Amino acid sequence: MVAKKFDIVQIILMLLVAVFCIFCLIPFAMVISGSLSSERDIFQYGYTLIPRNPTLLSYKILLLGSARVINAYKVSIIVTVCGTLLGLLANTLGAYAMARRTLKYRNILSIYALLTIMFNGGLVPWYIICVNYLHLKETLFALILPAVANAFYMYLIRNYLLSIPEEMYESAKIEGAGEWRIFVQIIMPLAKPVLATIGLFFALQYWNDWFLGLMYTDTQELQPLQLILRVLINNVDFLRTSANASEMSRLSAAIPSEGIKMAATIITIGPIVFVYPFLQKFFIKGIMVGAVKG
Repeated sequence: MVAKKFDIVQIILMLLVAVFCIFCLIPFAMVISGSLSSERDIFQYGYTLIPRNPTLLSYKILLLGSARVINAYKVSIIVTVCGTLLGLLANTLGAYAMARRTLKYRNILSIYALLTIMFNGGLVPWYIICVNYLHLKETLFALILPAVANAFYMYLIRNYLLSIPEEMYESAKIEGAGEWRIFVQIIMPLAKPVLATIGLFFALQYWNDWFLGLMYTDTQELQPLQLILRVLINNVDFLRTSANASEMSRLSAAIPSEGIKMAATIITIGPIVFVYPFLQKFFIKGIMVGAVKG
């Protein structure tokens, strides 16, 4: 009887999880359907799970400048990969320093990192430093370096590292290991959960960023994918709202602006959807320990 009751409870829980998963997938299915629907169908019937008159017009408009979109994809991939790796390295090194109880001024370093969360110099000083002093204008580094250091991520890693017993550091010191060897061979393998979590945060941040490209790049060859699609969507919205001439109005009525927005979402979400399953097993453990310990 106990086994049968357990089986029934397990079946009910599995059904509830399945229903929850279906509800989570419905918005994504509606986005795909919207990208395949005509503008008239969207305004007449709204967003549906199955497009009434499937069309690839939205994707064709997005891919009119396919060479530019492909180049923007390359820029976004390079920026995301390099930015994530540099961000992990910089923030892990800072967190390691703040987590080492033998470091003399680690509390001052922690307070300094905390102040950067609470206060900032503003947009204008930030722009002047990046352009006039660091000379990042019209370079790929302008899309990477301004977002490398993040005090919030640093604190998450620090709190995770504080959960590592101090005896491990002492035993490594006895064996003759220096700080760099301890960091690379002991701390980094133990910190995989929190590093995977922060790595996912950095990847999402860099992949979805368009502001840095808008601020520091004027040439199309250096513009990331999100900025290219944002400009395209804004141009489509301009055509639809323009009332300068009847011909412009007729043309804008045929442009599927809502479908283009949905198609842009599908195009940009792809890489992150494929990356997330590989990091999911580390995600909950890393964020929970990093948020609670310390």
